[in-house]
Amino acid sequence: MSTAQQVPDILSPEFAADPYPAYQVMRERAPLIWHEAMQSYIISRYEDVERVFKDKSGEFTTDNYTWQLEPVHGKTILQLSGREHAVRRALVAPAFRGSDLEAKFLPVIERNSRELIDAFRHTGSADLVTDYATRFPVNVIADMLGLDKADHDRFHRWYTSVIAFLGNLSGDPEVTAAGERTREEFAEYMFPIIRERRENLGDDLLSTLCAAEVDGVNMSDEDIKAFCSLLLAAGGETTDKAIAGIFVNLLLHPEQLAAVREDRSLISRAFAETLRYTPPVHMIMRQSATEVELSGGTVPPGATVTCLIGAANRDGDRYQDPDRFDIFRDDLTTSTAFSAAADHLAFALGRHFCVGALLAKAEVETGVGQLLDAMPDVRLADGFDPVEQGVFTRGPQSVPVRFTPVAG
Repeated sequence: MSTAQQVPDILSPEFAADPYPAYQVMRERAPLIWHEAMQSYIISRYEDVERVFKDKSGEFTTDNYTWQLEPVHGKTILQLSGREHAVRRALVAPAFRGSDLEAKFLPVIERNSRELIDAFRHTGSADLVTDYATRFPVNVIADMLGLDKADHDRFHRWYTSVIAFLGNLSGDPEVTAAGERTREEFAEYMFPIIRERRENLGDDLLSTLCAAEVDGVNMSDEDIKAFCSLLLAAGGETTDKAIAGIFVNLLLHPEQLAAVREDRSLISRAFAETLRYTPPVHMIMRQSATEVELSGGTVPPGATVTCLIGAANRDGDRYQDPDRFDIFRDDLTTSTAFSAAADHLAFALGRHFCVGALLAKAEVETGVGQLLDAMPDVRLADGFDPVEQGVFTRGPQSVPVRFTPVAG
């Protein structure tokens, strides 16, 4: 067992600037750390994080979400287990896979991407974060739910506040208070809309949630509000950072960008490798249900365990040359990268595998393809060096690019 003092501190400015060297130290020297300030055990090796996520023996729970998520979302599906979790997941999952996703929501994805690109395709320059990535997934989710996209600024402020709350590892009281206010504001916004939608069902996702029934169970107004809050925050933040991350990774590896430009089927490979190499979410927490032996020591029951996805996804015992971005690597299976059988850990694994993974895949494949069509010779703005920011979630805050305008 190691302590935080023996390795680079996860709360330090040095860690925030570049966590990857610290991750290597953790994996090699301190795979299990007790962090006093966070009141959490920290694990960094692939085999340990995979074990926690898959949890085949019932050793770990999501009880930590009672204090981590519930204050900002209300009680969500992520906190449930057993039959209660299975039924709630069955209520929401059909909208995010198969024919519903393709027939109902793919046109929504394509239209929202095109509208954003049309605003800058003739200019020859854009910031892929502020002009596209931060707006695209939120607009898609608003359209899917049948909400007013004119409220985008409110949606973005809310999910930014929620993500700040989740990443508030140092316990800043102002960040905590802002996150809790967001729950109240979002509830005041959503409850009247949910009640109206129950009376006038449409063809949108919110109507689907209102009408859904499994084994005689329906979703309450609170269930629906909490799920929409979770969808907005998780779907907005992660897809936002994934799209920006893909372009940064490809722009810094021109030969791979050229390959993707020529063969758009490689976009899914680029997405899978980005999820491994620079995942949008760097840590997910669980709670131990029993005493558990992990690499480096023992975790007692009832403890918070912080799983470092960003570290595990670069574990040299799992991936060859893990610090190299390579869409052609043969130790990452693209065909399963967006399912619970994924090789990478960016969507978690097991029964709490991200329900929106296929939605994210559809958004990224559509968005990256349309952006490449509009910017065939895209390149980073002269002198710009893309820098990631964040500890809990992480990604570039700005990606200014130049390109030759094309008619569209």
